[in-house]
Amino acid sequence: MRARPEEWYRLESRGDGVTLIEEPWIRPFFRCNMWHVRGRDRDLLIDSGMGVVPLRRWVSLVTERPLTAVASHTHFDHIGAHHEFEDRAVHPAEAAILAAPTRAATLADPYVTDEIFERLPPEPYRSETYAVRGAPATRLLADGDVLDLGDRRLEVIHTPGHSPGGIALWEAETGILFSGDIVYDGPLIEDTYHADARDYRRSMERLLTLPVRVVHGGHFPSYDGARHRAIIAEWLARHDG
Repeated sequence: MRARPEEWYRLESRGDGVTLIEEPWIRPFFRCNMWHVRGRDRDLLIDSGMGVVPLRRWVSLVTERPLTAVASHTHFDHIGAHHEFEDRAVHPAEAAILAAPTRAATLADPYVTDEIFERLPPEPYRSETYAVRGAPATRLLADGDVLDLGDRRLEVIHTPGHSPGGIALWEAETGILFSGDIVYDGPLIEDTYHADARDYRRSMERLLTLPVRVVHGGHFPSYDGARHRAIIAEWLARHDG
């Protein structure tokens, strides 16, 4: 059975001007959290899901104001709808993938099969031919850059390890961390083709020092600062030596 396009996306307000956009028919392990952040002058969209149903057509929230679509990294489940937006940002280490994605580079091969869905996307979707569309970046984000929304500022933290161009976004004023796939409250993926164990450890050590109030990760539910510190401390202990 296939899902209808009008039921493909689900929205949930998380306070602080943050809305979770998700694709409920994708199984939880593969389901990307897309984060819409409301600003005074412009909005952010952090990641854009698989792109199997047009995001701008079915989620009016992302069309209401000027918006920058940020890629936390360039795996298929995070950049599928980036081509729908005029303003696109990514770390330089993965700009080439965003511009010219392949099934291998985005991990669509081998992960995208019918088994990752609880209900298949609408026609004409086929898992065997699924591919992310190219979306060349209009802005490259380096460590320490700031995304200014007018009344709120999010700092770019380069977090390589899961992938070379992974980034997190840190809003110091509110204590909100958008962590991408480097850390979330679920099984972390450390063995992608371009993962790096030493980088992963350095990124985790860096994120541990932040005075986090809440973490909105790339997958699974959000969590508070105490859980954030516990997840990283447990990870570091398992990887000690």
